[in-house]
Amino acid sequence: MRLELRGITKRFGSLIANDQISLTVEPGQIHSLLGENGAGKSTLMNVLFGLLSPDEGDILINGVATRISDSGDAVRCGIGMVHQHFMLVPVFSVTENVVLGFEPTKSFNRIDYNAATEDIRRLSRQFNLEVDPDAIIENLPVGTQQRVEIIKALSHDAELLILDEPTAVLTPQEIDALMEVMRSLASAGKSILFITHKLKEVKAIADVITVLRHGRIVGTAEPTASESELATLMVGREVKLTVEKSPYKPGDEVLHIRDLVVLDDRGLVAVNGVSLTVRAGEVLALAGVQGNGQTELVEALVGMRPVLSGTITLHGRDVTHLTPRKALDAGIGHIPEDRHRDGLILSMSVADNLVLNTPRRAPFASRGTRNLAAVSENAVRLVKEFDIRTTSIEAPTSSLSGGNQQKVIVARELSRSLEFLVASQPTRGLDVGSIEYVHHQIVEHRNRGNGSLIVSSELDEVLALGDRIAVMFEGKISGIVDPSTSRESIGLLMAGHTMEATSV
Repeated sequence: MRLELRGITKRFGSLIANDQISLTVEPGQIHSLLGENGAGKSTLMNVLFGLLSPDEGDILINGVATRISDSGDAVRCGIGMVHQHFMLVPVFSVTENVVLGFEPTKSFNRIDYNAATEDIRRLSRQFNLEVDPDAIIENLPVGTQQRVEIIKALSHDAELLILDEPTAVLTPQEIDALMEVMRSLASAGKSILFITHKLKEVKAIADVITVLRHGRIVGTAEPTASESELATLMVGREVKLTVEKSPYKPGDEVLHIRDLVVLDDRGLVAVNGVSLTVRAGEVLALAGVQGNGQTELVEALVGMRPVLSGTITLHGRDVTHLTPRKALDAGIGHIPEDRHRDGLILSMSVADNLVLNTPRRAPFASRGTRNLAAVSENAVRLVKEFDIRTTSIEAPTSSLSGGNQQKVIVARELSRSLEFLVASQPTRGLDVGSIEYVHHQIVEHRNRGNGSLIVSSELDEVLALGDRIAVMFEGKISGIVDPSTSRESIGLLMAGHTMEATSV
């Protein structure tokens, strides 16, 4: 399929999410759409798949102007989309998910599952997708679930596949396997639109790279372009892609977790006997595919989730059962996984959010009365020091970009005296420029001799920040390694292969 977009524009009120976007995808081509979060990538793909209607512009398929009013139109036109968050029914089989809504029938309107199963096996062989049609979705690894989504699109005769951030929840080995599948699809003449913000993957797989910034195309590049060149196109300025750290010199033990057991919201064991130690002047990075107990572990450390058994000590003091307020008072800083739910009150001002963890303490309050001058002075200082881009310290935090909202949290946590920092997915949803800044602040905290636990599903971030790397799988630590360990070895740990925890 040859796809051409001409002058696609999409507005949401005064916000122009897509501004006169024109691009072409040729048959058998892997065309990567690269850009920061908020650059307009997902909006453009939702327009192409019929989930949004463009305000201006045309979509041409094989040279013919085509109106796509909904996802059904897109499927009938030969367009398939694999969403970042899979659209699968966990308790259904692979076959049941693939035919859902498009069930093949035989006599008496019965569903012909045998025909569907054979079709899945044929597509699996043709494109090296290796999926058991009878397997139940919830029993499959994430990488295999993604293959089911691809088969589902191919079973509807898709000639163009949209892959939206397809590697976000995969191990390195699963990413390599997906790349092979993409090459196989392209070799068979399928067109692929690959949406991502990961520079290494773009360079590894793309035939053509189109870069979006602020809803506009700001350039195209060949995969031979350097990561620095691509990052500059994305952000509009030069970006340091490496994290500079002083030599690793661990000090005394700061945090000690012993045999910790924590339940999830369903009452099931999410953290299963975890033991970890973090020292002064150290970043312990916790790696793993999301959903393996990392969230529950962090919430237990900062008092947001009860501990069923085990102990947590900070500088030898038992902090196992602290409330969130007492955890803050104990000197535990927290950069939460979900900044909107747990890190900010969006309707409040930037100034108020910058003292959200210490609103009743001097100098911000005295005898129950707020010191507004001190709150303002604090905000002016931190906005400048942490480069928070805002029109005013009194502006609601909801008016800031995602990156600047994250800077508010980082500034609030790292501007006070901390005993220990817990940062969960600290750069999720941020552009490469904001990532550079947040990484620098975390490293500066470590260089001052403080201990930190950083949780990230991004392996590049884990390798860049961690002095040691602990890998979590199904609620347990599958291994502890140093950052010189190969990505392949860490990927195996992320997939559940265990090893002796080292003393590095």
